[in-house]
Amino acid sequence: MTLVQPGSGPVQVEQGRVHSAVAPHDVYFIDTSKPCEVATVDAPIKGIGLDLPRSQLPLPPSTSLDAVVGRRLSGRHGFGALISQVLLHLVDQAEAYGPADGPRLHRVLLDLTAGLLAEGLDQEPALSPEARSRNLVLAVRSFIGGNLHDPRLTPAAVAAAHHISTRHLHRLFQQEGTTVAALIRNRRLERARRELADPGLADTPVHAIAARCGFGSPAHFSRVFRAAHGMSPSDYRYVGIRASSEPSD
Repeated sequence: MTLVQPGSGPVQVEQGRVHSAVAPHDVYFIDTSKPCEVATVDAPIKGIGLDLPRSQLPLPPSTSLDAVVGRRLSGRHGFGALISQVLLHLVDQAEAYGPADGPRLHRVLLDLTAGLLAEGLDQEPALSPEARSRNLVLAVRSFIGGNLHDPRLTPAAVAAAHHISTRHLHRLFQQEGTTVAALIRNRRLERARRELADPGLADTPVHAIAARCGFGSPAHFSRVFRAAHGMSPSDYRYVGIRASSEPSD
């Protein structure tokens, strides 16, 4: 699998009877056991590649992938967007992971790749129940991260956006050792913390930061921020910006 990145020219991919022009932000698969051709005309190919053994994908062995190899698949929505986010994050933050993280990352990539293939084949029920559950959790996490600014983001809204019941959503995250409400709150607090510590946002009022992080009430934001960090948002900003402006020895 290759995620084509900005800076790459349109990639011409041909395998079997399938021929596609794959643009940046798109994804394509090839079967390395069969002849294929990948080329571009006027620009280099820039992308992130992932080699996965077919036998390890959580898809029934009888699932034929012939209809998807060589095809352009979007990396902007659905499983394509999820796997694009994960791959870009892993490339940008590779130093944040150690050998102990390998098995979990391997499983995440296998699940998302299988989800993208099943989506491209219109055979999403072919995914194993375990893979579907893991991918749903990743999709929910991604959805929450993209909607933190919305004060209407609640567990009920998250469940409705993914066409599942709130009870089902809570069961999924019980297995993750957290709750959806706690995840939303903690992600909002972390985003607010980063913005308060950013010298470039020193002139942005605290209540404006609270609002764009999804906190509907400045008083509520101040209360939960103090509970999490032991000081008010204003004090945290003052301490953080002062520390960043002091010359290092």
